[in-house]
Amino acid sequence: MTDAYSECVRDHFEHPRHVGVLENPNGVGTVENPVSGAALVLQVIIRENVIQQAVFQAQGCTATIACGSVLTELLVGKPLDKVAVLTRDDVEDALGGLPPTRKHAADLAIDAVRAALADFACRVSAS
Repeated sequence: MTDAYSECVRDHFEHPRHVGVLENPNGVGTVENPVSGAALVLQVIIRENVIQQAVFQAQGCTATIACGSVLTELLVGKPLDKVAVLTRDDVEDALGGLPPTRKHAADLAIDAVRAALADFACRVSAS
């Protein structure tokens, strides 16, 4: 690991939050970066338009794991309208920044959110 990572990135990498699998998620986002090989799966439970629970699984570099971890903290307890407007900058800011060569990890995290929200919308419209 390089010194270019913030303390916050190192902490989320060494002690990731909310890693795992939910029993009955109602939104799942699975994304992959074919260039880097990084992958992120985000599972959420949404009730009354608020994210009640969020967990992730990641394969990739330090930044990918840290972004997945901080992402879950940014999501839990937030209404969907706030979640829908999260950006890569929000993820990066929550981590105290990312090296230029690792910013793709924040994009992957935001892509996972978008995919999970789209999955949730599909499930709601199908029921």
